[in-house]
Amino acid sequence: MTPDIIQNLIEAGLPGAQARVLGDDGVHFEATVVSDAFRGKLPLARHRMVYATLGELMGGAIHALALRTLTPEEAERSA
Repeated sequence: MTPDIIQNLIEAGLPGAQARVLGDDGVHFEATVVSDAFRGKLPLARHRMVYATLGELMGGAIHALALRTLTPEEAERSA
């Protein structure tokens, strides 16, 4: 598994999202995902949305994924 594959899956599953995925051991990754779809949602709901884009890869090919999920406004404030 590569960060690019995970990024593509997240961005395909959350249209309009921008994902940045890091990880160099092939099983542990961290991602920052920015999406309008997160607006009004609690962190747990946001994480579930991202996990849904990865399906059965979670817990299999992707052993661990640390997530930071932000709306565009939150991302701009944290920049």
